[in-house]
Amino acid sequence: MVDPSQMHAVGPNGGPVDLPVDLDALTAEQRDEFGVGILALDAAGIVLACNRAAGALCGLPPNTMIGRSFFRELVPSANVPSFYGRFLSGQRRSVADQAFEFVFGRIPAPLRARIGLRSGANGHIWLTITPLEQIAAGPSREAVLAAIAQRSRAEPVDPSLCEREPIHIPGSIQPNAVMLAADAASLEILAFSANAADVLAPDLFPPNGLNLEAVLPGAIVSAIRDGLAAHTLTDGRLLRRSLTLPPRGERFHLVAHAHLGRVIVELELAPERPEDFLAASPLDAELAMMRLRAAESLTEAAQIAALEIRAMTSFESVLVYRFDTDWNGEAIAEDMVPDWQRPLIGLRFPASDIPAQARALYTKAKSRFVIDRDCVPVPLVADRAAGNAPIDLTFAQNRTLSPIHLEYQRNLGVDGSMSISIMVENRLWGLMIGHHRRPHYVAPETRAAATVLTDAFAMRVQEIEGKALWGERQRHLDVQGRLVRGLTRSDDFVTSLTQGDPTLLDLFGATGAGIVSDEAVCLVGVTPEAAKVRALADWLRESLPPDETTFVTDTLVLHHAPAADFTEIASGLLAAFVGTSRQHLLFWVKPEVPSTVTWGGDPRKPVLPGSGPVAVLPRRSFERWIEERRGHSTPWATWKVALAAQLADAVDGVVLRQRRKIDELTGLLADKERLLEQKDLLTREIDHRVKNSLQIVTAFLHMQRRQIADPEARQAFSETSARVMSVARVHDSLYQGESMEQVDLGQTIQTLCSDLAGMAGDEHSVELTAEPGLMVPYRHAVALSLITTELVTNAFKYAGKPEKGARISVSVAGGEGAAVRLRICDDGEGMPTGWENAKARGTGLGMKLIRAMLDQIGARLDVENADGACFTVHA
Repeated sequence: MVDPSQMHAVGPNGGPVDLPVDLDALTAEQRDEFGVGILALDAAGIVLACNRAAGALCGLPPNTMIGRSFFRELVPSANVPSFYGRFLSGQRRSVADQAFEFVFGRIPAPLRARIGLRSGANGHIWLTITPLEQIAAGPSREAVLAAIAQRSRAEPVDPSLCEREPIHIPGSIQPNAVMLAADAASLEILAFSANAADVLAPDLFPPNGLNLEAVLPGAIVSAIRDGLAAHTLTDGRLLRRSLTLPPRGERFHLVAHAHLGRVIVELELAPERPEDFLAASPLDAELAMMRLRAAESLTEAAQIAALEIRAMTSFESVLVYRFDTDWNGEAIAEDMVPDWQRPLIGLRFPASDIPAQARALYTKAKSRFVIDRDCVPVPLVADRAAGNAPIDLTFAQNRTLSPIHLEYQRNLGVDGSMSISIMVENRLWGLMIGHHRRPHYVAPETRAAATVLTDAFAMRVQEIEGKALWGERQRHLDVQGRLVRGLTRSDDFVTSLTQGDPTLLDLFGATGAGIVSDEAVCLVGVTPEAAKVRALADWLRESLPPDETTFVTDTLVLHHAPAADFTEIASGLLAAFVGTSRQHLLFWVKPEVPSTVTWGGDPRKPVLPGSGPVAVLPRRSFERWIEERRGHSTPWATWKVALAAQLADAVDGVVLRQRRKIDELTGLLADKERLLEQKDLLTREIDHRVKNSLQIVTAFLHMQRRQIADPEARQAFSETSARVMSVARVHDSLYQGESMEQVDLGQTIQTLCSDLAGMAGDEHSVELTAEPGLMVPYRHAVALSLITTELVTNAFKYAGKPEKGARISVSVAGGEGAAVRLRICDDGEGMPTGWENAKARGTGLGMKLIRAMLDQIGARLDVENADGACFTVHA
């Protein structure tokens, strides 16, 4: 570190600077005699004049600085609220003079200086920069620089070296913020950043030992207490507030969170007006999200997100960086200024560029903005009560980046930067990355808008990928379902899966598939020859662990050397054994897809080993490095492996186990079939004897009827005979039919009506229309026959006239589904009004029997008068 006594500014002739001097009265030559940087700026910050000392501090000839913006072009690290914001605020408030300290990251080395702002005579502003001390880089930074200076070539190293850097406990923060760390139980301040004096009143510094209530407004402390009680300040959840602090009355953004027993409070000076630093508005974010929602593809959505976030944040380049399954990264979209010299679109980056512990931090803390890569970190000062353990800054918004990462950015040519996590289904899918070649400040409102838009992009990614994945899975599930249904109808699972439509080849985007069953091989599509497939199956049986049934790879030759003979047609393999015996194997293959992968530098040389305090150094080269890839197929999705295992289980469960069960039951089935044949013969014999018995009863009733003179008794015998005969006809149909359960209703009713007409005499006639082959259960046939008997005999009795008999029509037809419609009509006078409740003309037994039969089979009777009485039974 340079001796501060040597950094003091001097005036003419080596004397001390007289700050109250009238700068308007000095000539350019007189100003050049001062060792203090002196610049005249207009209201927009454009340099109107400057002395030699100002040029020396900026590393530029004074004449080249005239006409350029001091804040945006010459010293962009000063384009922050604590410098440029105060410059603008002083003009608005007509504050004549301002003085404050500022640390420049590189002019050309880190420098702490006193800044003076004075009103000039002609409306311009005098800016004075008085050097106070030059700041060294610090031990870790110096170690990195020394190691970089000594290295001469890149050598491959273990990438786990990157993972050893404790990036979550850097012990410092970026200088644009102030930090206070308090005990979560008592809110006593245990540590603070060394620049806390910039925001606290003199009587409150140092704040160690004070309660947060002593330095922050009571309402904010109450909100912190409430958040701690409700556990809403942990796991990255933040409390955000705005507040004004004495002594300057400046407005600050406050962010607070709790972690590992500490409450971390970060204070950042807020712009007086959002437009001073191009803060994004809610309307900007809303319009951007509307355009994002309209994107139909992942590529389109990524390009829109990069374009909109760059428009919001004004970074020179914004890219969408996606991780693959091995955590290598690829820039899939990029939006940049026309003169951006290092586009990264299409490049891939090894996993060591963003090591495991950095990815873990990105998963927890979603955003990171760096204003100035070369800023001087502000150390944290800890009270003894804080203990020896470092303060964990995992969720801190303004945590400094590690020296290794800063060197990586320097090698990439990046100064200001942004990283926002793209979280899809709670997994780190990628990053939204912003790059700027110079220091770049982004207003808090814009940071929030960029984070929200990145979250919206993540949701759109989930929708697009989820929809595509769902469609592909549904198609595969449909094919698998059809294959399994085919298995249930086939005795040969090999034929079922390899012939017809679909086959195994319709799954997983494979170009070849097959089955190895014992020593037999059946192939479909483009596959290696049978002998090589058989050898591959033998290798899988021997090499696959006993508790595993599937094997998958997109580089088969790396696992099975003989596969080199057929790499072109089978570089990818998905295989699934059927059952635990491993007699049967289902497999699919994919061809080699020769390709070139463009890396941002040689992926075999991602990092360098360091020495001493430096464990690892970042790589320097990001030039395009082309890798020729051979022996690779397109990868297999994890869900496809699971689907292959399910199909193998289905083969085992549906076919093979079924086959074994069938073998066990074949003998029992043959015995039961013999018993059923014997039972059928016995049933038919019994039915035949029941029919004969009923016919004997009918004949006996006829004989008795002829011997009875009383008309009513004769009628009763006739009705009883008809009822017995109706049951006999059902048994007759049952005996003649092929089934012991089903009866041809049309044939039964036809025979029954013929018998009833014969019994009634020649004066009566019955016309029958019956649908052939109308099969009904035995119980229904008996009920419908009895109902027919009652209705036909009633028509003979009541519809006929003395001069002529009754004409009756009977129809039997099927209805919707398994329904039956039986209709019986006569040509009599029809049913009288209110017949349902009137006294029966006879005994009433017939109608009771009809209702009982209807209830027994769940049928319905409709009665209407249409040229006589019509009865319709719906069963």
